[in-house]
Amino acid sequence: MYDRLLVPTDGSTVADAAGETAVALARRVDAELHVLHVREPTERPVGAGDAPPTDAVEDGDEATATVAEMAADAGVETRTATLQERETVHQTILRYAADHDVECIVMGTHGRTGLDRFVLGSVAELTLRQSSIPVMTVHEDTVVDPSFDDVLVPTDGSSCAAAAADHAIDLARSTGATLHVINVVDSGAVWGGANVAMVLDALEEIGEQALDDVRTRAKAADVTAIEGAVLSGIPYRAIAEYAEESDVDCVVMGTHGRTGLDRYLLGSVTERVVRLSDVPVLSIREREAD
Repeated sequence: MYDRLLVPTDGSTVADAAGETAVALARRVDAELHVLHVREPTERPVGAGDAPPTDAVEDGDEATATVAEMAADAGVETRTATLQERETVHQTILRYAADHDVECIVMGTHGRTGLDRFVLGSVAELTLRQSSIPVMTVHEDTVVDPSFDDVLVPTDGSSCAAAAADHAIDLARSTGATLHVINVVDSGAVWGGANVAMVLDALEEIGEQALDDVRTRAKAADVTAIEGAVLSGIPYRAIAEYAEESDVDCVVMGTHGRTGLDRYLLGSVTERVVRLSDVPVLSIREREAD
């Protein structure tokens, strides 16, 4: 499924968690792992012909070496690189990914900002906003099962959910995982009036249709282990709770069809799942129209 993965690292605890996740995924899909450190500008300007401070080089080499050693222990082939930031950190990451045909980026929230600052300008947020390839996010408390035996994809029938479903199907097929497909009826959005029950029934029927569509595509792709359910509740909580109760190893989500990429981490369901989930979340950008 993937031939090349990229994990950026700054040597922080959360970056190490991302490194562990990237190594586990690379081993599972037999991919080459690229480990990248981006040196940010120092207090002393560094010109094009100037060498960066020795301690900055050593810090970058140590950060990449830590992940490379984990990968070597797991039998994963790696390539390491330390680059001087020329644009911004996230743009340097994305440029490296494009230059090396990387197919998925694995990263944590920025080590100096932490999870609470995830939506406020962090490198992770900016990478997610602009990446044309999937981005898997973790935080310090993320639990990684290297087997990736259970993959969850929520769907609402939108085009972005369909893109995520197709990617989840590919992941389940390549790893032999059970594919969990759920739709969450947002019961809190339906209130008042005598037709509440009728509206909820209609939404559940739409949810079942969305599930059937993904099931059909999964079966056509030779995914044999498929589970599904239409749930009711607050969407991001229901998704996180299902993932925990069903021992899911990875959640695959797209940007929400009603908000679009510009609103991707500003109150969206996906952003809240990233915050709550105890497992990696793989975010898929909606396909652009031809």
